Amino acid sequence: MDIKTASAIRRLRLVSAPEAVSFLLLLVCSVLKRTTDFNAVPVMGMIHGVLFILYVIFWLDAWNRAKWSKGTAALYFVLSVLPTGGFFAERKLRREAENAVNAAIAARARTEGVVNA
Repeated sequence: MDIKTASAIRRLRLVSAPEAVSFLLLLVCSVLKRTTDFNAVPVMGMIHGVLFILYVIFWLDAWNRAKWSKGTAALYFVLSVLPTGGFFAERKLRREAENAVNAAIAARARTEGVVNA
């Protein structure tokens, strides 16, 4: 994997946890709206909507660059629509991003080793 792939995975990872938090807060706001006079649903809905759109854009970019299988791509998408799925996606993506960075460093070292030899 190259560094652009690692960056795409990192962007997706960085937006996954805030998206999950905003989803949970939106659910809490929805309950509060129906049980009290407190109505933060329009604000939280907009925040969550923006974060979800970013997640989908970054998910498409990461899928394209990382050449994920359809199953892996579907897993990351399903995790985005589950209330706590973003936390699991973040953990899994962190490992994948670290592996991608290590692979990029190893590939660069091999290339520079061949050039310098």
